[in-house]
Order: sequence, then C-alpha cells, then structure tokens
Amino acid sequence: MRIIGLDLGSKTLGVSVSDALGMIARAVDTIRFESDDYDDALLQLQPFLKEFQSQTVVLGMPKHMNGDIGIRGEISLKFKEKLEALGITVVLWDERLTTVAASKILIAADVSRQKRKKIIDQMAAVQILQSYLDSRN
Repeated sequence: MRIIGLDLGSKTLGVSVSDALGMIARAVDTIRFESDDYDDALLQLQPFLKEFQSQTVVLGMPKHMNGDIGIRGEISLKFKEKLEALGITVVLWDERLTTVAASKILIAADVSRQKRKKIIDQMAAVQILQSYLDSRN
C-alpha cells in the first residue's frame, strides 16, 4: 500500500507517492483548481487515491517560522477533515521551507524557470513525503 504526499496551495495541489516499500517518494502530478475551491481539488485527487490504493496521506502543514498556524494552516486542517471523511488516514507534516528546498533542487538540476513553475508543487509534495518516510526508517 502506497502513501500519498500532498502540498496544498490556493490554486494547486502537488501530489507525490511512495514506492511499494514506503522508502522513496516520487512526483505524480499537479492538480489545478479555481482559487480556494478545495472541493474540486479533493474530487480531482480521488482517482490518485484509487490508482495507488492509498489509505494514508501525508499533508503538508504550513506553519509560520515561529511555529504558529496561520490561515493556510487552517485551510490544511479543513482539507484534512475532508480527506478523513473519505476514510483516509491523514498525517500532518511540517512543510516549512519545502518549496524553497524543492526550488533549490530544480535550480541545481538546471531546470528552466518556466518548467520549474509547472512542477514546483509536485517537488514540494515529494519533499514533504520523503521527509515523512525518512522519519519512519
């Protein structure tokens, strides 16, 4: 059973998935939706949950650098509730600086700015999921 990693934004949802052994995360897709339409994001996510037969999701939890939860964090908590209503186990994972780390990796790999913009959310989801997987091993 694979684990899905998510990086939730206001218009995008980066999706990653673990390998069957739960050791390595890889990018899957970036779901795009109208601004703050999280019901649509959830609807578009469901085929991935079925495809990978995933019962566990690691959802990035945005926090301020001092650890406080702001508006984005509250939105993630509501999205967690929606996932749990589908019977999915949700692990909230501190996502501070994951987008920065993902961006640095893509720059180091000499990925063009235009392509980085398209895949940055997927790569942030990979960072979130890989960090979680590493913590378990």
